[in-house]
Amino acid sequence: MTDPGLKTMNADTTYRHTQYAWLCWLIAAISIPAFVTAAMLWQKPGGAILIAVSGLMLLYLAGSFGQLSVADDDDALLIAFGPLPLFWRRISYAKMRAANVERTTFLEGWGIHWSLRGGWVWNLWGYDCVEIQLDQGKIFVGTDQPQILAEFLQARIAKTPAT
Repeated sequence: MTDPGLKTMNADTTYRHTQYAWLCWLIAAISIPAFVTAAMLWQKPGGAILIAVSGLMLLYLAGSFGQLSVADDDDALLIAFGPLPLFWRRISYAKMRAANVERTTFLEGWGIHWSLRGGWVWNLWGYDCVEIQLDQGKIFVGTDQPQILAEFLQARIAKTPAT
């Protein structure tokens, strides 16, 4: 389920899109055995700490990777995993030099991490992305609307003076 996104682009248009995926369920599946093991070790030293940590991982981290929202935030692009707002990044349009439709590789995978091609990957699901060239470095933003996001960013970059 995704929102329809933008159909036409110009420098005065705003952008907001949320992509949903099952990555949170994968994290939950990984953390459930840790939670069960911790519950069995309740009486052992450190058992309470283990159950607390695995419970937090199950609830908070899994809830933090259920969706990826990309939105215009006045003078910057806001990228946020959610619905729990643990991981987010705000990138000023003035620091952007270019935005192009790209694809991540299987090795780059999903989540937030450094790419072997250089730059950060922020991807929830799939391989479609927009590569944003920054003053220093680049970032790959995963999306199921790569053409729409790239066109929006190109319009904003053209309108925004560089710093």
